[in-house]
Order: sequence, then structure tokens, then C-alpha cells
Amino acid sequence: MSTPVDILSWICIVAGGIFCVIGAFGLVRMPDFYTRVHAASVTDTVGAGLLLLGMALQAGFSLVAVKLVMIRLLFLFANPTATHALVKAALARGLQPLLASGDDTSKR
Repeated sequence: MSTPVDILSWICIVAGGIFCVIGAFGLVRMPDFYTRVHAASVTDTVGAGLLLLGMALQAGFSLVAVKLVMIRLLFLFANPTATHALVKAALARGLQPLLASGDDTSKR
């Protein structure tokens, strides 16, 4: 494998790993259900996508790369759809989002 492709693949893998770790801290630190769901959704979609892209670059032009791209497409469409369904179900169940306390000057 050529050196620039190898470097690019490792950049994607490291960035995806860092993004997933930061998203995991976001899951712990966020105050309510809706912000936690948002953190999980972004982490799954972007972090795992970067990891899969890096692995596809490592695999080169092969059947493995095609399978990784198909998994990436599945993540790209399924994760936001599942997150949307989860949030809609929580709203229908009556779970209200945590709103900012105090007087809000942005409402005019």
C-alpha cells in the first residue's frame, strides 16, 4: 500500500476513535435524554463512519472494502432514522426536554 493512502487511513481511524471517545464522555455528561440521544447519534454516524472509511482505505480495492462501504451506508441511513424514532416515541410518551432555567432574553 502506498504511504499517502496509509497515512490518510490512519488519520481517519484515529479521528474516528477520538470522536467516539469524546461522544462517550458526552453521553455521561449530558443532562437529559434528548441531549444524550443526540450525542449518541452523532458519535455513531460520524465516528463509526470515519473508522469504517479508514478500514476501507486499509483494505484497498477488494470485496472487504465494498462490504465496509455497505456497512457505512447502512449506518448513514439507519442511525439518524432510529434516533428520530426514539425521540418521537419519547415525546409521545410525555418525556419533556430540559429547558434553560431563568429568564430567556432570546424569546422576543
